[in-house]
Amino acid sequence: KPLYKIVKSILLFFFLSLFPRQKLLFDPPIFGEDTIRHTLFIQPQAQNHFFIIWLRVFTFIVYLRTRLKRSLFNHKNNRIMYQGIKTVSFEEAVKVVKSGDRIHIHSVACAPQGLIQALCARGRAGELKNIKLQHLHTEGSAPYAEQEFEGVFSLESFFVGGNVRKPTQEGWADYIPVHLSETQKLIRSGITPVDVAMIQVCPPDKHGYVSMGTSVDATLAAVQTAKTVIAVINPNVPRAWGDAIIKLSDIDIFCEDNTPLIEAHQAKLSEQDIKIGQHCAALIEDGATLQMGIGAIPNAVLSQLGNHKNLGIHTEMFADGVLPLYYKGVINNLNKKYDKGKIVSTFLMGSKEVYDFIDDNPAVAMMDVGYTNDPFIIAQQPKMTAINSALSIDITGQVNADSIGCKFYSGCGGQLDFIRGAAASEGGKPIIAMPSVTAKGVSKICPTLINGAGVVTTRFDAHIVVTEFGAVDLYGKTLQDRAKALISIAHPDHQEELDKAAFERFGSHFHFVTK
Repeated sequence: KPLYKIVKSILLFFFLSLFPRQKLLFDPPIFGEDTIRHTLFIQPQAQNHFFIIWLRVFTFIVYLRTRLKRSLFNHKNNRIMYQGIKTVSFEEAVKVVKSGDRIHIHSVACAPQGLIQALCARGRAGELKNIKLQHLHTEGSAPYAEQEFEGVFSLESFFVGGNVRKPTQEGWADYIPVHLSETQKLIRSGITPVDVAMIQVCPPDKHGYVSMGTSVDATLAAVQTAKTVIAVINPNVPRAWGDAIIKLSDIDIFCEDNTPLIEAHQAKLSEQDIKIGQHCAALIEDGATLQMGIGAIPNAVLSQLGNHKNLGIHTEMFADGVLPLYYKGVINNLNKKYDKGKIVSTFLMGSKEVYDFIDDNPAVAMMDVGYTNDPFIIAQQPKMTAINSALSIDITGQVNADSIGCKFYSGCGGQLDFIRGAAASEGGKPIIAMPSVTAKGVSKICPTLINGAGVVTTRFDAHIVVTEFGAVDLYGKTLQDRAKALISIAHPDHQEELDKAAFERFGSHFHFVTK
């Protein structure tokens, strides 16, 4: 790019020399200094025409030499200037980390892989020990969680994502059980204090602000409280609005990268997914405010809402499935009490299309997780409809969504935040939607949760449960009524077994309970 500007300047100089008497109004941006610009574009008189031409030549040579010298200096020192901001290499940036520090890593697609790899290189070199790391779900590699770094890095995640699931289950990494709404509270209260925050941001605007793009969540709290903030300026990070906007002065060290953000593409919906989506869509009223996540079931639900009206989005995350409904006008957010006319989320994960959608879009507010997942705020939205998934549910309504037996699979996330918020909303509907069986054909509706399985949504908070075989509402029902209702939407291959287990648990009177 600098070479292109230099060549352009040379051609421009010779072009100007051909027309020494012409009054020029063109002011190319490459001539930044007023004195040089004045000298280059001075109007020559006939008596000193040749003197002016040679003055131009001399001035331009000095200017070109200065530009070239600066370019070579910056390249030699592995430093570049980004709109006046001094940036350093990833290796230089992570030198600020010292043994015993606690590091917060930006979430989902904004996880700064360049900084992560540079940090791990320091760990392999034996320069660090007893470093604690924390984050929500991240995309991309997470080598710091592996056995290789025992004694060097200790991951304490707020959510067990796929890239850290195996080391967490094996004990090389750990997990902090916490509601998503309270992850920021852990940081701000000093329970998990942050020494270094590593984030990605979009290029700065003319006012000196950048955006954290696709993920605000608890990372904003980390930026606000960390002793040192390292930011990677990446033009692929969308300039999201809302709480995502932060000042350049909030950042201590800058790096630069041009790596595209990791994308998550929609999988093809199965017949089972479509049936679940149809049952959920039948429960969603016009004017409702929606919360749902990413994956087959949320996409299946959204695909069935084309004939609805005046829907809104207040969620912890969204993906590509929202876009067709927004462009069609089905989602307009006009019936919301708070943030009318805006999609509200705290992070998102999807394709480049959804990243481009939020770029400089005032109709999308990326907010602090303490706001998006606050049950009180959620409850203010009319007809709040929260759709969450589960790994299993017992016949009394206990919902397991974070573990398979003693092995942690994901985390609490924001499920209970939205279940309780939707339950308190006027006309609200808390929904648990899941396939009736696992990929191996095991029933997800079971007599009791298997040993070690955690309860994320208690039987006291359970309301509507949906499978491909229908929807039932457990709220206000007795234990035996609940068992009957849940068995009715279990897979037919498992209904007899579940009925027998309920009979053994509740006694002979169970068979007299009507569905």
